Amino acid sequence: MIYKITPVPKCRMTRSDKWKKREIVLRYFAFKNEIKTAGVKIKCPAKITFQIEMPKSWSKKKKLAHDGKPHLQTPDIDNLLKGLLDAVYKEDSHIWSVWAIKKWSYFPQIEIEEF
Repeated sequence: MIYKITPVPKCRMTRSDKWKKREIVLRYFAFKNEIKTAGVKIKCPAKITFQIEMPKSWSKKKKLAHDGKPHLQTPDIDNLLKGLLDAVYKEDSHIWSVWAIKKWSYFPQIEIEEF
């Protein structure tokens, strides 16, 4: 299943985030709402591919060279996965096997394949 949702990593939150409303926290909560609205489900085992959009400032040549290649920068894959699982499930302890990949793409999306 392919979801046209921009992947957002789980951010580290503090008590003050309840009233400070930092941009990263607001972006994460918007991501959670989008995931719930889309009705995303993950069954184990699963392969999850996070496709990260290439910066608009990159040249066409650089974009062409990076399309589909591994994404070797932040955000870390474990934070992306944690953000997704926390958005889908209130309690994700039943998830026992996930293969996660992050790569560059022209369009941001999350692809979930069940085995």
